[in-house]
Amino acid sequence: MAKKEVTRTITLQIFAGKANPAPPVGTALGPAGINIQDFCKQFNDATKDMNGDKVTVVIRVFDDRSFDFKVKTPPTSFLLKKVANLQKASSKGANEVVATITKEQLRQVAETKLPDLNANTIEAAMKEIEGTARNMGIAVKGLNDAELQEQAKEASKEEALKAKREAELTELEEEQAKSVDTSSVEVVTEKAKEENVEK
Repeated sequence: MAKKEVTRTITLQIFAGKANPAPPVGTALGPAGINIQDFCKQFNDATKDMNGDKVTVVIRVFDDRSFDFKVKTPPTSFLLKKVANLQKASSKGANEVVATITKEQLRQVAETKLPDLNANTIEAAMKEIEGTARNMGIAVKGLNDAELQEQAKEASKEEALKAKREAELTELEEEQAKSVDTSSVEVVTEKAKEENVEK
C-alpha cells in the first residue's frame, strides 16, 4: 500500500468538545477538502473529558483528503487566566500586576503543560510558565513577593502623583476662570493705548 503524503498541516485552537462546522473550523478546513462534520465528531469525542478548555489541535491532511489530528494541551495563557480567574492579561505586561496566583496553582499549570514543553522536570516547567505569567501581569506568591511590594509602592506613588496633578489642574482652572474678566480689562486698556498712539 502506497504511503499517504501529508499535503497540509493546520493548527487550530478550539474549545474541547465544542467543534462545529461554523468558522473558524469550517473556514480553516474547508479549503483542505476534508469532511468537516467527520473531523468535528472525532475531535469532540476525543476531547469530551477536557472540561471545555480551549485546546490546540494539529491536523494533518493527506493527499487522499483523509486526515488525522493530535490534541495538545491548552495554551499556557489560557490556563494561567483560568487559575487566576482573569478575563484579560495586563496590557502593560510585566509592568502591571493584574492578578496573583499561588505556587501550587503555578505547579498545576506546569503539570498540565509539561507534555508540550521543552522541560524535563516539573521545576523547569514551572520556571517557564512563571516567565509567561510575568509577561501577562500575573505574579506568583512566594516567588515575586519583593517585586509585588515594589510595585505596590510604585502604584501608591503613582496615585499620589496623579492626585497632585489633578489638584494642580483644578487650581489652574479656577485661576483661569477668575482671570477671564481681568483679561478683557487688559484688552480694553490695550485698545485705549492704541487709540492714544494714533492720536
